[in-house]
Amino acid sequence: MRLFQPPKLKSEAWRRWTHGIMAILLAGASQAPFVAIARAGELHNTASFSYRDADRNIALGGASAEVVVETGGLIDPLGQILGCNGELLPNYDGFSVALYEPDATGLGLGPLVPLTGTEFPDIENNGISGGKEPNIGNVNPFFLTNADAGQYNFLFDTTTPLESPVNAGLVQTSKDAVYILVVNPPADSVFPERRIKLELTDSTGGVNNSIIRYTATALDGIPISTSGGDQVSETVVEIFNAETQGLNLFSLALGMVMCDPNQISITKTADRAAAQPGDTVVYRLELRNLTDIALESLTVEDILPLGFQLIPESVTGVLNEQTVAINAQSSGAEVTFTIPTPLPVDASMSVLYAVRVTPDALRGDGENSASVTSERSDNQFFVQDGPSIHRLVIDPGIVNDCGTLIGRVFVDKNFDGEQQPGEAGIPNAVVFLDNGNRIVTDADGLYSVQCMLPGTRSGVLDLTSLPGYTLAPNLYFNERNSQSRMVNIAPGSMVRMNFGVTPTFQEGQ
Repeated sequence: MRLFQPPKLKSEAWRRWTHGIMAILLAGASQAPFVAIARAGELHNTASFSYRDADRNIALGGASAEVVVETGGLIDPLGQILGCNGELLPNYDGFSVALYEPDATGLGLGPLVPLTGTEFPDIENNGISGGKEPNIGNVNPFFLTNADAGQYNFLFDTTTPLESPVNAGLVQTSKDAVYILVVNPPADSVFPERRIKLELTDSTGGVNNSIIRYTATALDGIPISTSGGDQVSETVVEIFNAETQGLNLFSLALGMVMCDPNQISITKTADRAAAQPGDTVVYRLELRNLTDIALESLTVEDILPLGFQLIPESVTGVLNEQTVAINAQSSGAEVTFTIPTPLPVDASMSVLYAVRVTPDALRGDGENSASVTSERSDNQFFVQDGPSIHRLVIDPGIVNDCGTLIGRVFVDKNFDGEQQPGEAGIPNAVVFLDNGNRIVTDADGLYSVQCMLPGTRSGVLDLTSLPGYTLAPNLYFNERNSQSRMVNIAPGSMVRMNFGVTPTFQEGQ
C-alpha cells in the first residue's frame, strides 16, 4: 500500500529530506521492541512522521496505515532453572515446576492454578489458543527436560478467575494476585525444593498497559538470582504476546537458581579422647569449601561442654600453611569465631584453640557441637554446615563426682557435740539416710558411706536401736539438739555426720 507521495525537491533538499526520514526510522528502531499485550481484543498500531524543509519553509508529514492485531487472552512469563552461579544444571530429568495459589495463610500451598489448555503449532479456528514452547500444552505442573535447557513457561488467562481465598474476586492477571512458584527436584537430587511467592503489584504502563510489576519473595530464604537477595521488589516485566514471543524472567532479575546445600563442611577433632579436671585440651575445627566459588564472612558457633573454659590467647587460624586472623568472643559456653579471610575453592582452613577442663566438667557429658555459616562471594548465598559433634570422655582422676559420708555415734559427756578422748563409741546404732539406706555403726561406733551423690543430704539417728540411751543435749549449737542432721556433700568431698548420746538415767539428775 502506498502511504504517501514524496514531494518533488531539488537534489540537496531531497538528500536532507531522505536523511531526516532515515534518522526518524533509526531512532524508532533503537527503542524497545513492539510489545503485543495479550489481552482479549485488538491492538491498533500506526506510525507517523513530520519533517520541515528549511529551504522551502514547508512542513511535510505522513502516516502509515493502521495495523490491527487480533490478540488472545493469554500472557506468559517464561523462566529458566539455573545453577547457583547462573550455569545450566548438569541434568534436568525429574525436575518439575508448578504454579500454585497460596492457602488461607498466604504462605502455604493452595490449589494448583487452573491454566487454559493450548496447542502448538496453532490450528486456526478450532477454539484452542496457540501455545508456547516449551510448555506447548500449558500444563501445570510442567516437567523440565535437558533439551529445553531448564526453561519453562505458564500462560495466564486474563478471564479465568482464581480460586484461593487470598485471590478472591481476582483473575489471573489482576493486580494483587498472589502465586507460589515451586521447583520440585527429583527425590535423589542434592538440591532442595524452591518456593517463590509472586505478588502482582501493578498492571499499568508501557504499550496498552502491557507492563506488570510484581514482587518476588523467596519463601525458603535462598537467594532468588545469582545477584543475591531473597526478595526482588518493583521488578518491571513486559508481557509479550504468548503466541509469538516468550519472556525469560531470569534475565529480568527473577533468577530461579538451584544451589547445592552442601557447599561447606565442618569437622571437629581433639588432641585426646579423654581428659581429667586440670587438663588442657586442644580442639581443631576443619572448614572446607565444597563449592565452585570463594566463600566469605565465615562464622563458627561452638558450644563448649560444661566445665570447659576457652583460653583466648590460644586461638589460631591456618590456611595454606599461613596464619590467618580470627576473632574469638565467648559468652558462657558459647564461643563465636569470625574469620575475615575468604576461603578459596577446594581449600581447607583450620581453627585451633585450647580449653581448660575444670572439676565442673564431671557434671557434664563432655559433648560439644560446632556449626559454620558463610556466604558465596558471587551472590551472597547463605551456606552452612553442622553441627559437628565431638564427645570427650571425662575421667575423674583424683577428683570424684561422688562424696564420702563418715560419722560416729558416741557418748557425749560434756555436751559439746564433739568426741573427745574418753567418750566411747556406741556399737550397733542405726542411722537412716534420706535415700532410704540403713547404716549400722561398728564396734567403735563408726560408720561410713562411699560414693554419695553430691548435694544436700540428711540422716536420722534411730533411738530405738540404742536402748538405755537418748540424744545428748548440745550446749553450743541448737541445730544439733535434734536426732536428724543435714550436710552438704560437694563432688569428691568428705563430710562428717556425728551423733552424741547420753545414758537415760541422767535425765532424772
